[in-house]
Amino acid sequence: MSKKLEFSLSIPALAEYVGVVRLAVSGIATRMNFTIDEIEDIKISISEACTNAIQHAYGDETNPEKDKIDIKIYIINNDLEIIVKDFGTGFDLSILGTKEQKENSKAKMGLGLGLTFIKSLMDKTDFKSTIGKGTEIQMQKKSQNIKTPSAA
Repeated sequence: MSKKLEFSLSIPALAEYVGVVRLAVSGIATRMNFTIDEIEDIKISISEACTNAIQHAYGDETNPEKDKIDIKIYIINNDLEIIVKDFGTGFDLSILGTKEQKENSKAKMGLGLGLTFIKSLMDKTDFKSTIGKGTEIQMQKKSQNIKTPSAA
């Protein structure tokens, strides 16, 4: 029988709230007995996912009262799954990794390595995006040393 716990956060699309998400995910991962290195990987990945949404989803005219980022954190059996969803402009996933995408990212914010970091730090990743409706980043981390938190 599979065991599933769910945690949800919704934050304004503002950089100052990314730390709140990092703390929440770090606390859950710690309670699941991930190693310090694994927790750092998870924190970097969630930060990159949220920062991408803040920088790219809503454009230059972010309205923090309206523009949100939803974060769902699941413990499924002993795996940690995180979904970061924005409701912004979305983008064509086929451009990921292309010269065009790298040039656009570099011109807009700098290095444009956020999705690459997430892919390299997490065990499994999936990206979904619909132009005009937003982007969803799904990531999963597995550990050999996991203990599912009790409801107590």
